[in-house]
Parts: sequence; structure tokens; C-alpha cells
Amino acid sequence: MTARSITTPGSTPPATGTAFPILAALGTCHLLNDLVQSLLPAIYPLLKAALSLDFAHVGLITLVNQLTASVLQPAVGWFTDRRPQPRSLVVGMCFTLTGLICLAFARQLGAVLAGAALVGVGSSVFHPESSRIARLASGGRHGLAQSLFQVGGTAGSALGPLLAAFIVLPGGQRSLAWFALAPVTAMMLQGRIGAWYARTLEAGRTAARAPTAAPPVARRRALGAVAVLLVLLFSKHVYLASIGTFYTFYLIETFHISVRSAQMHLFAFLGAAAVGTLLGGPIGDRIGRKYVIWGSILGVLPFTLALPYVGLTMTGVLSVAIGLVLASAFSAIVVYAQELLPGSVGMVAGLFFGLAFGIAGLGAAGLGVVADATSVGFVFRACAWLPALGLLTVLLPDVERRRS
Repeated sequence: MTARSITTPGSTPPATGTAFPILAALGTCHLLNDLVQSLLPAIYPLLKAALSLDFAHVGLITLVNQLTASVLQPAVGWFTDRRPQPRSLVVGMCFTLTGLICLAFARQLGAVLAGAALVGVGSSVFHPESSRIARLASGGRHGLAQSLFQVGGTAGSALGPLLAAFIVLPGGQRSLAWFALAPVTAMMLQGRIGAWYARTLEAGRTAARAPTAAPPVARRRALGAVAVLLVLLFSKHVYLASIGTFYTFYLIETFHISVRSAQMHLFAFLGAAAVGTLLGGPIGDRIGRKYVIWGSILGVLPFTLALPYVGLTMTGVLSVAIGLVLASAFSAIVVYAQELLPGSVGMVAGLFFGLAFGIAGLGAAGLGVVADATSVGFVFRACAWLPALGLLTVLLPDVERRRS
């Protein structure tokens, strides 16, 4: 047996078939985790009125949440690539539960920031290791596995505003405590996932290994491609931050609709994003991830440019199209990057999930300042040009063609 055929902590044991029950459980946990995450922006109008906040404060809350959800993720992924932690998912969800309770009873901005930070820490633990487990359970269908995992998160993000509209707005801020059932349920599922993960890791330590896949391109070229992917991630998530944080305010100010109606529009956008997330991975497995990245980032540009200049009905239609197309990129980006840097599955997942949160947080904070100085409408008109950065996809190497 050669050195390359020995199990290493950062590598993935050979697939024997797609473990759909594990992927379904991971997707459900992702739904519950991101449902709690999405409750925060969904209750921004309530917090803004109750605590006399301005748009800069709203952006600061998003910044604190997203930074704590991003800074730790690459470090967690790097560590678990070398020393997998089957029980870490339950520990991370404990942070999410504590943060949710803190948000439910916060009466000052500082307490809201503390709750937002704790919910972010929970996500920073959850995403890298869950992504590693999804790849482990993929049976070689990496795009499909990432999509099934990520669609849970996107669906949870869509459900948050809907549930906030029908539960939190009528019941008030303290009704957030009812959502403690979500992290508690996730912890029960994660205990079973962790047991499967531990058994699979043990089997990988004792079984013979197939050789680890060689990098498809030279490391310097791979790092350059990762830099391009990060720019594309910036364009995608700053635009999504403008929608996630300010879409309800934009609809209320521009079309004078109710808060509940605005949240229903946000739910439609996020629901379309869930469908796009589900489709992006399998399509990437079939036609190539680079083509999905091309179509998702650059292909959404006509819709984003038109959005600030149409009426309410077309705004809803365009926002659904934007969510469907733009969300399909993330699974393709993550798997593409993991193939560029084999053996660093968790670190890559942590880097991209973490930067997705961090970019969104910084974007929300900066856009909040711009919105206070100008208007929410100006923010949407300026951000409409961000998908043009999708032209940089031409710099990415054809990883699938090189492997074949």
C-alpha cells in the first residue's frame, strides 16, 4: 500500500452509493438552522420601530450576525479536515438556541447584537462540517449532494419571513421563543447524523483507500481561480444582501404596501432561490459547473437592471426570476472550489460559506449607510450592476474537461 492510499483526515472515504437519508437529515438541519438565521432580518421592521433604530443600526445587526457566522468558518473547516468532530454539530446548535432566546427577550440594541452574534457562531460551526458530511454521503454525485444540503438552508431562509409574518408580528418579539423548537429538533437529528459520521470515519480508517485525486491544475492557477470565485461570490452576496435586508423597506416605501404583504414578497423571492439552489448542483454535475456559474451570475443581469424601474407586479415577477437564477450558482461554486483543492473539503466549505456570510454582512452595513444618505431605491439601482462581474468567469479553468 502506497502513502497515497492511506486515509488522511482531510480526505473523503470512497463512496459506496449516495446516502439519501443522511442528505435528507442534513438538509432538514440546514433548514432549521437557516430558518432561525432568517428570522433576524424578517423582524427588522419590528425591531426598528420598538427600539427606535435607523438603517445604520439595522445594517450593524446584520454585520455582527454575518461576521460571527463567517470569521470562524474557515478555521473550523481547516481543523475538522484534520480532526473530524462528529459531535460538533450539536454543540453549534446550542449556540443558535441561546442566541434565539436572547433575541426573543432583548430590550436594548446591545442584547440584540449579542443574540445575533450567538446565532452566527452556531452557523459557523454547523456549515463546514455539515458540508464535509454531505460530500461523504454523496456517492460521487457531489453537486447533487451539495444542492440537497443547501436547498434546506435556502428553504429555511424562505420560511423565516413567512413564519415571522404570521407568528412574530401578531405575537410580538417574545413569540420568537416558540422557534426554540427548531434548534432542539435539529440537535436530535444531528445526534443520529454524528453517529453515522463516526461509523463511516472509523470504516475509512480501517479500509484500503483508492488514491486521492490529484489537483486538476497547478496550485498557483488553482489559487487564482479561487480568487475569481471569491469576486463572483462578492457580486452574488452583496446583491442578495440588498434584497434580504432592504427589500421589505423598498416595497413599503415605493408601493406603500403593508409589512405583511412585503414579507410575502420576500418569501416568494426566497422560495424561488430555494428552487434555484436545488437545480444548480445536479445541472452542474451534468453539463459542468463553469457553465452554471456563467449562466447564474451574468445571466441575471437583465433582471436586476430592470427591477428598480417597474411596478409592483413586475417587481414580484423579476424578484422571483432573480432568486431562481442567482441562487443556482452557490452549489456549483463550492463543488468547483473543492475540486480545485482536493483534500481541503471542510476548509473550502468554511471559506465560501463564511465569506458568503461576511460579504453579506459588510454589504448590508455599507448599504445601510448609503440608504440613510440617499434612499433604498438608489441602493437597488446601484446594486443592479453587480452581476456584470460574472464576466470574470472566463478566467476559470475547465476543471471537468481536464479531469476527463
